[in-house]
Amino acid sequence: MKHATEQIRDKEAIDLLVEDRYRIARHALLWLGLLATVFFSNWLKEYTGEIKYLRLLCVHLLFIVMFYINMYVLVPRLFFRGHYILYFIFLFILVVVVLGLMSGILKIYLDPKGLAEVRQNGIDDTGFYEGIIIVIPIIFMTTAFQLFKRWKIDSQRIAELRNLTLSMELMELRNQINPHFLFNMLNGIKALIRSNPEKATQVIMKLSEFLRYQLYENNEEKTPLRSEMDFLSNFMDLEMLRRDHLTIDIQSKTSAKILSTIFIPPNLFTTFLENAVKHSEDVGETPAYIFITLEVKDRRLEFICRNSKNPLYVAPETESSGLGLPNIKRRLKLLYEDDFVLDITRGENEFTVNLNIPI
Repeated sequence: MKHATEQIRDKEAIDLLVEDRYRIARHALLWLGLLATVFFSNWLKEYTGEIKYLRLLCVHLLFIVMFYINMYVLVPRLFFRGHYILYFIFLFILVVVVLGLMSGILKIYLDPKGLAEVRQNGIDDTGFYEGIIIVIPIIFMTTAFQLFKRWKIDSQRIAELRNLTLSMELMELRNQINPHFLFNMLNGIKALIRSNPEKATQVIMKLSEFLRYQLYENNEEKTPLRSEMDFLSNFMDLEMLRRDHLTIDIQSKTSAKILSTIFIPPNLFTTFLENAVKHSEDVGETPAYIFITLEVKDRRLEFICRNSKNPLYVAPETESSGLGLPNIKRRLKLLYEDDFVLDITRGENEFTVNLNIPI
């Protein structure tokens, strides 16, 4: 909680420095800060009355002129365009001209006691050139501010582009996974038409309901976990219609009410089921099974899929073989970065997938 509060404060401070809605406040702080600095400086204490405030106003306004010329002319037109030598030359000229103008105005019009001449004779005289050395670093503070503002804006733009790229890549991966599933299913139906046309008709009807969800109900960024489980169940029903010797079981100890309140990216488990179906193909008297478990614990979702595996069976190679698992691994990486666990165990007689993700 404390860490989150500190992050909020940091963000508010950064927003104050770069957001356009705080522009007036930033300029007011600059003016007031500079005014206070000049007002409490030692050289102004020697003057009183109207002259003191006129000198304060003169110095304040000329410093403001230097700051704004640097921030809105020199920095964007020279520094940001890589003309660093020209920038330092023109900055030096700006400081010399403004300090010279300031010195002339103060000496000629705002120094009735002649204190400037006294200081020139050696009393507390920092010298005109030393004044330049002092003022330039102060102006560099406005340059640093502009650099920070430019960096923040560029960082936001890069983050937006990165998010857009990730969204496009995720959509591309989803579009690859869906045809991959359909390709496998149609291959199964083609084989079923030759051996059992009546069952093939039932599978096609079930497939039409299945695709309705694919096309119209899962195009959002996230879908209810309950809907995804129904989708998996329909998927398994298709397989049971297509195959006679296959045992399928989908279980969850989490209540249906809780499952309906949890949202996950759609088609997150489809690839694992495709893989389970492919490797659970029975050969002869070998029993085939697919067991799926979904559990919610401590704000994390655990998906376990176990399927039988005949060590003598070799799945047929197709053009899209091996596409699903690399795609889903990449998709998980994009969605959760390093906050997920995917453990795939290939035993002699069983294939197990254990996926743990945050919710």
